Amino acid sequence: MNQDSTTDDPGLREAAVSAWFADSVAGVTGSVSFQRIAGGRSNLTYRATDEAGSAWVLRRAPLGMGGSRSHDVLREADVLTRLAGTAVTVPAVAGRTDDVRITGAPFYVMEFVDGIILRDPAAVEAAVPEDRRGDFARSLMSTLAQLHSVDPRDVGWGALAERDDYYARQLKRWSTNWAADRVRVLDDIGRAHDRLTERMPAQGAPGIVHGDYRIDNCVYGPDGAIRAVLDWELTTVGDPLADLGQLLTYWTEPGDDVRALENPPTLAAGFPSRDELVEMYVAASPSADVSALRFAVAYNWWKVACIVENVYTRMARGAMGASDRTPASFAAQAERIAAQAWRFAREL
Repeated sequence: MNQDSTTDDPGLREAAVSAWFADSVAGVTGSVSFQRIAGGRSNLTYRATDEAGSAWVLRRAPLGMGGSRSHDVLREADVLTRLAGTAVTVPAVAGRTDDVRITGAPFYVMEFVDGIILRDPAAVEAAVPEDRRGDFARSLMSTLAQLHSVDPRDVGWGALAERDDYYARQLKRWSTNWAADRVRVLDDIGRAHDRLTERMPAQGAPGIVHGDYRIDNCVYGPDGAIRAVLDWELTTVGDPLADLGQLLTYWTEPGDDVRALENPPTLAAGFPSRDELVEMYVAASPSADVSALRFAVAYNWWKVACIVENVYTRMARGAMGASDRTPASFAAQAERIAAQAWRFAREL
């Protein structure tokens, strides 16, 4: 797991957060030090380590985004708490606070789950032999099927489970977010939104939708089993096929002209194709209806375009602090993905 020093990090007031740890998190020994965890482009994430070497993970919204629904880390903590008693492997929540006086935004702390995170091809090459990469993919798909088998009513989401307007809600939400906070207009995002609205299918049976399910949001053991699924800030109840569509959007194959991620781990040799992933999912979830999968994929290209464009906006405004990429690189990436979204939407 890549980490950056938090020296002078404006997202974390170390002394105040360390004091909060001592009062609020069980098992802390002495003072706590922090390191920024690189890789995420949404909420700011830090590894916290006490003097005995015990570790946790702290999550807070980007600078200036503490009140945003898209960065509601306390909602994410609630999702983790709801899923703790299910078959889905999630980190345990160790503490949370809405007191913005501590470090400028609400935050929560969860257990640190040690393991392999496949962020890019180099991480894959270093950790997973080529003949074992199919095992990692099968674990990814079986875990997704496990999530979708959880009845939302059993974990306190009964009201949302009665709604059948998932795609309408999501199209409105992401379009509103994009229009309300942007530094430019990408016509392809607007065109794709309109076509998706026109071609919207009926919602499938309601299930829990992770909202950002992909291979680099999972912590693996060396055997290929998933030890924890991460990044639940976008989770809701709706059409589970949306998760499969997003996974396929992020699952880049060698030779793809457009990538949802700049350097995706699945460029490494040995991973199954997107078609094989669908077969794995259907095998793990035989009752799943994948007839509207083309819409789910088109919708997710559009959603990713909105997300990357929002990252560009935050980067341009300095809301993410130090980064390994320039705002201009995110701007160009958003343009490519928006064009891809419009191509897929046009074909519906």
